[in-house]
Amino acid sequence: MIKNVTTEKENKKSKLAEGSIIVLLGSFIFRIGGFLYRFILSRILDAYSYGIFGLALPFQNFLTITAAGGIPPAIAKYVAEYTAVDNEEMSRQIIITATKLIISMGVIGALIMFMIAEPIAIGWWHKPDALLPLQLVSIIAPFSVIVGALRGAFQGYYQMTNILYSRAVEQIFTILVAVILVLVGWKAAGAIMGSVIGFLMSIIIAYWLYKRDVKDKYFTGTYRKITRKEEMELLWVILKFSIPVVITGIAEISLYDLGTLFIGAVLTSNFAGYYTNASAVARLPLIISNAVATSALPAASEALSLNNIELMKTYISQTYRYSIMTIFPLSGAAFVFASPILGLLFGSEYVAGSMAMKILVLGMILFGIYIVSSSLCQGLGKPRGPMRSLIIGTIINVFLSVILVSKYGIEGAALSTAVAAAVIMILTVYQTYKYSSVVPPINKVVRIALSTIFMMICLSLLPQSTLGIILAVFVAPVTYFLGLLITASIEKEDIIVFKGMINKLGPLSKYVYKIGNKFKRFIK
Repeated sequence: MIKNVTTEKENKKSKLAEGSIIVLLGSFIFRIGGFLYRFILSRILDAYSYGIFGLALPFQNFLTITAAGGIPPAIAKYVAEYTAVDNEEMSRQIIITATKLIISMGVIGALIMFMIAEPIAIGWWHKPDALLPLQLVSIIAPFSVIVGALRGAFQGYYQMTNILYSRAVEQIFTILVAVILVLVGWKAAGAIMGSVIGFLMSIIIAYWLYKRDVKDKYFTGTYRKITRKEEMELLWVILKFSIPVVITGIAEISLYDLGTLFIGAVLTSNFAGYYTNASAVARLPLIISNAVATSALPAASEALSLNNIELMKTYISQTYRYSIMTIFPLSGAAFVFASPILGLLFGSEYVAGSMAMKILVLGMILFGIYIVSSSLCQGLGKPRGPMRSLIIGTIINVFLSVILVSKYGIEGAALSTAVAAAVIMILTVYQTYKYSSVVPPINKVVRIALSTIFMMICLSLLPQSTLGIILAVFVAPVTYFLGLLITASIEKEDIIVFKGMINKLGPLSKYVYKIGNKFKRFIK
């Protein structure tokens, strides 16, 4: 019996780790694609037009979040809960009812965005060239919400690869169409139109995957048609969960993009372009937190549904640890090589954003921890805590942005964001502890931070150039791993994931095992 319980526990850990790794690897690929997208646009658009594109992006992100209304995470949560207790009828009904709601919200969001485009572009920014890109943003909403609902279903069934497939199609068509339209003269509007087509094509592939892997696989029985009253009650259940989530999402987007909005109001558009790219690179480590959080939400919901406290503690502890072990070194490397990274990716003109990027990197480390904590709270059925934290942080961000952007420019916007992220992180980690009684692994965080500092010191000795970046690709993993060994940060639980990964290396696996055995004495 003990052996069976242990095996089950290890399988649960593996499930969380596997889902996180799948999303993580995919996110890395798509983030690279995103940088390729920006890399191409920054070279085929002049700095002014690229800045206009950068000003439209916050509204695209904002509309995508608000139109979805926090419903995709709700779908993931309740599908995971009902699936855990073999209630396929309710899993199916959650998806149907939530999809009806999300389509209605997408249409409403599109109409509102179209109406406010002119007051923002002309009345606030005094930039007529931003009008058409903002109007085109409104077209994205109906497409993006449908994709969001389907991805929520995939997340609830731990079908992370299907999420990646739909994102791949979206990104490929976004880049291709945007580049073609920009080259034929559409400028910033062409870049936005690429996203419209990307989401449209993503709907096609996502629905095909949904039919194959969800509808035809799980919903094979005969189901009764629920009454209008029952559906309204179900809508209320979804909304109770999703409203705090969407407010949280709005506040997250505000944290990322408030600086850009204020920059658009007080500086020329090229500064918006500098800040947009600096922010994009600084947020790169957040794909770690998002990947872990994507698996953590249904995992926490499953543990809650099964009333398994020990499993819940395991999920929470491992979620924090996997996130921190990866986000710290990535952020440290980005901090050290801020200037050459911006120059390499976007051109020498964009190096002007390097100091803002360094400040943002520090803020995004903290915000990455918040993302994980927020997802855990949502999975535990407590989405209001992160929502309150983000509202407080957003208010702080607005207040500081009003003061600092006009005084310090894009560095002031970055500092406002970093301070707000620190406040949000502290509040949300405390709330996760309050809801779960799981103490954050502070001692482990300190050891991992020391390992990262050791790596950063070594990287700072390399040249600040493209050559330095290339050398860092080899130096950073070695020095960080040595730091982890010295600080005894590697634990036995990591071997479960490690063995699963190297078993897929085929003939090379035996050699990797030999190397790993040499370091066993350092493992706790």
